[in-house]
Amino acid sequence: MVSSKKLVIGLVLDDSLDSTDGVQQYVVTLGRWLAEEGHEVHYLTSDTKRTDLPNLHVLSKRIRTRFNGNSGGSPLPAHPRTVRKVLADIDFDVLHIQVPYSPFMAGQLISHAQPKTAVVGTFHIFPESKFVSVATRGLGIWVAQQLKRFDTMLSVSTAAQAFAKKTYRIDSTVLPNMTDVSQFLVPAQNSAERLEIVFLGRLVERKGVTQLLEAVAYMKTNNLCEYPYHVSIGGKGMLRDHLETFVRRNGLGDIVSFSGFVAEEAKAGFLAKGDISVFPSTGGESFGISLLEALAATPGTVLAGNNAGYRTVMGPFTDQLINPNDTKAFAEKLARYLNDKAARQACHQKQKIYVKQFDKEVVATQILSVYQDALQRRG
Repeated sequence: MVSSKKLVIGLVLDDSLDSTDGVQQYVVTLGRWLAEEGHEVHYLTSDTKRTDLPNLHVLSKRIRTRFNGNSGGSPLPAHPRTVRKVLADIDFDVLHIQVPYSPFMAGQLISHAQPKTAVVGTFHIFPESKFVSVATRGLGIWVAQQLKRFDTMLSVSTAAQAFAKKTYRIDSTVLPNMTDVSQFLVPAQNSAERLEIVFLGRLVERKGVTQLLEAVAYMKTNNLCEYPYHVSIGGKGMLRDHLETFVRRNGLGDIVSFSGFVAEEAKAGFLAKGDISVFPSTGGESFGISLLEALAATPGTVLAGNNAGYRTVMGPFTDQLINPNDTKAFAEKLARYLNDKAARQACHQKQKIYVKQFDKEVVATQILSVYQDALQRRG
């Protein structure tokens, strides 16, 4: 049961909050909900330029890195005096650490936290490669002593939970990522003239956009779809030139268009065009907030890559999982749903009910209970 006591909470992320990747969305969505409930929320990060977040404390500079198929930031060592001053100035009830974390910034906050402060962690990743698994295990050994200071560890999925156990040797409780479901329950915006397939995500290898275009080319070559259709690719990334070349060489210019970066406020409308929204990631996913957004906004069917993290999100919708590397089967599944309006409508009705369990009100309330339990045990 959640206490009525208002808490002072520090949400700690070694990276910047400037991007809209999953961990950043988790922190901002949770922080805003907690603030709306009357709690005092502070964001403790490395270099962050955004100005819309109150109580933002930049504790370190950072360097750009690539890890687990993502481009992100790793903090340079925070000055101990800066860390101690923040902890002296703000009487934190809870520090909520996003894990894996760096010993250089979050690690210092953990080490210098007041004894009465509860330390809660959320483990966010699942590996895309053996290298990532080995590197994470090494980091777990490095921070092993600090991990003893955590009162509770959460994981965003069963896949992340298993990886946390394997690499950090820690037990954790699964509490999923969240989104503001109401923000994505918008009227359908799909065209009556043609069916629409939408992809929204980074244009990088593991997100499977190349495999999507290969499946579309197969579908066109073999005349699998009975109706006119179009593919909208939303997002930016290093594969853009390669993908545009593929479209030209395969005669898909009249079918495929690139929308570029889609701003947060435009996401719901973009997804609401989709008779099919497709997220064919090949791996390295611990969860998939983008799937939650699509399940709420898409007026048709959501298809997702059959990887450990996405399976967690898709739950009962096993028929909507795809193997992105099986081009023929991928194309046939796209065509099956394009050709069957009743099936798409049935998916939509089930999806919009199912996704409500991931709403920020539901998940954040559970996280607040975790804070209270941790404080009670520490007290």
